[in-house]
Amino acid sequence: MATPNYGYEKRQRELAKKKKKEEKLKAKAEGRRHDDTDAPEEQPDSEAPDAAASGDGAAAAD
Repeated sequence: MATPNYGYEKRQRELAKKKKKEEKLKAKAEGRRHDDTDAPEEQPDSEAPDAAASGDGAAAAD
C-alpha cells in the first residue's frame, strides 16, 4: 500500500489558500472602483432615510 504524500497535500492547500486570497483582493479592488463610480448614485439612497424620518415625524404627529 502506498504511503500518503503529506507534503503534496500541504502544498495544494497552500496554493488553494493563495489563490483564494488573490481572488478576494482582486474582488475587493474591483469593489472599490465600483464604489467610486457609484458615489453619485448613493446620494439619492442617503435621501431615502430622510424621507423615512419625515414619515416617522408625521406618525408622531398623529
